[in-house]
Amino acid sequence: MRAIKKPVEGEYPAYSSIYLDLLADDDNILEHLWKNFLEIKKFIYDLPKEKLIYRYADNKWTIKEILVHIIDDERIFAYRALRYARNDDTPLHGFDQDSYAKYSEANERSLESIFEEYEWVRKSTIALFQHLPEDSFMRSGCGVDFDGTVMNRRTVRGLAYHIAGHELRHFNIIKERYCQDLLTSQPAQS
Repeated sequence: MRAIKKPVEGEYPAYSSIYLDLLADDDNILEHLWKNFLEIKKFIYDLPKEKLIYRYADNKWTIKEILVHIIDDERIFAYRALRYARNDDTPLHGFDQDSYAKYSEANERSLESIFEEYEWVRKSTIALFQHLPEDSFMRSGCGVDFDGTVMNRRTVRGLAYHIAGHELRHFNIIKERYCQDLLTSQPAQS
């Protein structure tokens, strides 16, 4: 797959460092996107079914809701990448992730349907970044806050890395906050 250099400070908002810091600086972001999808899918399918709709605290998302949130976020950020890559720097509004999760009805869906959608979105994202013109990766655009304030300039390559890092951040949260009891009860591997 195509090599895409990791963005540097200034190509993404400061808060995105929590995502980008999780990623290797090896230019293989598209390979990582595919491998991470496969790893997450295997991990989730190995969980007991009751874990998929478990909430570790009031008003926290279930694992199914997190998975659909990852899909939604990927679609939105890939769309932004397409817009900026095509030199459309019209400021784009953010989205209310809690409203998206609430109305996704993720908990009523089968795990199979969620991963079918996840896989199609992931393949589409990889294809987008695989086939963009080389000079488009440094093009950028801004987001617009809910109050209309223009902010959050990102490059196209910054968006590719955001998608991958956002996914890993949620995967780590799933392991730490939803599955810690399962991970600590497993026998040590030798």
